[in-house]
Amino acid sequence: MHKYRHALPQLSDTLFLTDGGLETTLLFHDGIDLPCFASFPLADEPKGREMLRDYYTRYARMAQQRRVGFILETPTWRANPDWAAKLGYDAGRLAESNRNSVTLMAEIRDTFETPASPMVISGAIGPRGDGYRADSRMSVDEALAYHSPQIDTFAGTAADMVAAFTLNYVEEAIG
Repeated sequence: MHKYRHALPQLSDTLFLTDGGLETTLLFHDGIDLPCFASFPLADEPKGREMLRDYYTRYARMAQQRRVGFILETPTWRANPDWAAKLGYDAGRLAESNRNSVTLMAEIRDTFETPASPMVISGAIGPRGDGYRADSRMSVDEALAYHSPQIDTFAGTAADMVAAFTLNYVEEAIG
């Protein structure tokens, strides 16, 4: 289960590394096709898990070498109902993909974590719509209802925390 949920080490004076743009790296540097700019489907099949493992291993090794922590951000930025539906995922399969992503991060942590390099698993949440244009807005209550299933899924895993990225209007971020 979770390791740091009740005592996040990055809140101390220890430095932490994060990865450097998963989807951008996979698409533009590694030439991997990512429909809807979504990396979460990779966690659902062996070849994809290996690609993700290779990506995160680079950063885990850097953290070890520099004796700093590492935030293992799950590849789930697009793993929400609207984006998942565009990729053929139903709610059950989406929840499983979120769990698979955390499981992969836990395996990487188990392999690379040292006392000098704590590794925190963070469940990544992304916007319902385009991360750079607020075309269709939700109320706070709608955003809470929309993002809660993903957060609830993370709560039942080894994820230590949840982080949201590119939520471009206040109501979605509050929800």
